[in-house]
Amino acid sequence: MPSRKITMQDIADACGLSRNTVSKVYNGRGSVPQSTRNLVLQKAKELGYGFPAENVSVPHQPIGNIALLTRYLPSQFHFGTLFLSSFTDMISRAGYTLRIYEVSQEELDKKQLPPHFAPAQIAGIVGIELFDQDYVGMLCQLGIPLVLSDSSADTITSLIECDYVTMENIAGVMAVIRRLAEAGARQIGFVGDYNHCGSFRERWYGYQQGLMVNGLQYDKRFCICEPDSPSYADSAWLLSRLDRMSSLPDAFVCANDFLAISLMQALKKKALSIPEDIMVTGFDGTTQSAFTDPPLTTVRIQGTEIGRLAAELLLNRIRIPSFPYSWTHVKSTPIWRESIRKT
Repeated sequence: MPSRKITMQDIADACGLSRNTVSKVYNGRGSVPQSTRNLVLQKAKELGYGFPAENVSVPHQPIGNIALLTRYLPSQFHFGTLFLSSFTDMISRAGYTLRIYEVSQEELDKKQLPPHFAPAQIAGIVGIELFDQDYVGMLCQLGIPLVLSDSSADTITSLIECDYVTMENIAGVMAVIRRLAEAGARQIGFVGDYNHCGSFRERWYGYQQGLMVNGLQYDKRFCICEPDSPSYADSAWLLSRLDRMSSLPDAFVCANDFLAISLMQALKKKALSIPEDIMVTGFDGTTQSAFTDPPLTTVRIQGTEIGRLAAELLLNRIRIPSFPYSWTHVKSTPIWRESIRKT
């Protein structure tokens, strides 16, 4: 039993709400979102407020819907597979149901929601693989709590009106550049379209900064940074880009593991040995990266933790709409493997 009488103010403080909101729940006066009502009743039950706990009704049925908006559902090469699992678990425990909406290219171009998306039925939105800044801006204007995980390259330098949680990119790539330099690399190229998305842009920043702090020069002749397209998955296309170079760098830093694996195939077609002739690194920490020949040095993304944090941010935003927006980066971890030489 509590050592003193619990008041509505105690419940309000525990929930991060106003006393007036708690009063509305108990007096039945005024409109209170169902999620807020459930939070107040649950906290009252925990604190032993007012009346017997068995009279405090906390529904076990879903209390609302959270919408996942995405251009493409995460694949096995994407950190989003782990993200989605932990995110779904967190919101389900809070009483929400996840609804998944794939945004078509036409909807993206016209800045339209999917036709079966009903805003009045959605308590919050999570965005993955939405790399269009104007579309993100449209979502921010809906008045529905929104959290993004990665976004367009321009979004990361804009004052967007939503929460944002993603992997740390810059320091991870800088650590890779430092290790390559210690292994003897003096010319290092970059592979990937740095305008493709926010994470690629930050990895490009890390590449540029890493070169500078290690006393190395940037040379665009060693970079393959053409606009993103299916061609990057084609080792023959990458081979044609390598053949255009008058000489090859000592190492390539790739924007993700998918690109690194394709590049390794292209380099082998040139009869080059990895890492003896040239070193290669990726980013993401996919399962596939451990089984390449040789195993790929990469930077592992904590997809599970990013998913949990995104859920916490969104649930908090639903409860407290006026809370300051948060931009969160979760530390990524370099994984040193045989695709780079030992120092």
